[in-house]
Amino acid sequence: MTDATADDGPDQQLPASRPPGHRTQAQRRAQTRAALLDATIECLVDVGYARTSMQEICARAGVSKGAVQHHFNDKAELMAAAVEHLTDRLKAQRLAEVDDLPAGAERVRTAIDLLWETYSGTLSTAVTELWVAARTDPDLRAAMRPVDRALGRSVLENIATVAGPVPREKVETLFWLTVNLTRGLALDAELGGDPARRKQLLEEWKRIAVQLYTGD
Repeated sequence: MTDATADDGPDQQLPASRPPGHRTQAQRRAQTRAALLDATIECLVDVGYARTSMQEICARAGVSKGAVQHHFNDKAELMAAAVEHLTDRLKAQRLAEVDDLPAGAERVRTAIDLLWETYSGTLSTAVTELWVAARTDPDLRAAMRPVDRALGRSVLENIATVAGPVPREKVETLFWLTVNLTRGLALDAELGGDPARRKQLLEEWKRIAVQLYTGD
């Protein structure tokens, strides 16, 4: 029986595969960047902005200080990119849930729950640290503003696509009221507020939001 590969000429040969575990330069850069962003969020949550140094970030990321300069111009840019990185990751986790939102009034309640889960927890802790610092740090404030606005618009567009036949103005009003409420509740949690009170306020907002959504 003739070997099927015996007559293959040079043009038929497959290119040599890379050795197992070999990464391209682009993959190495992407991995280093992701490690720096994750380490930045960890530092903000664990030790706060004031004690988050580039040395600590690099140690947690397992990279040299020089590596940071290849990815970010300064600390402010790194901080803003870290928030964007975390938010994008959370959004990706929620996309399937947004697509599966139930119909009617329950859609509003579920959407509010998703926004609360997104804007609380780790994201809230990191962003709160940065915005407090940004009040007196013009470079950080300049880096954070466009990121915050772009992310807000992006989440709004996702919500608007599943809002159904509801006027855009009403969708935006409900969205921004929910975002600001959840941010306030998240700050309350950071300050040790009463969990039962937060739950009660969130449930009350759901009731009001359903009325605004349905027009009843």
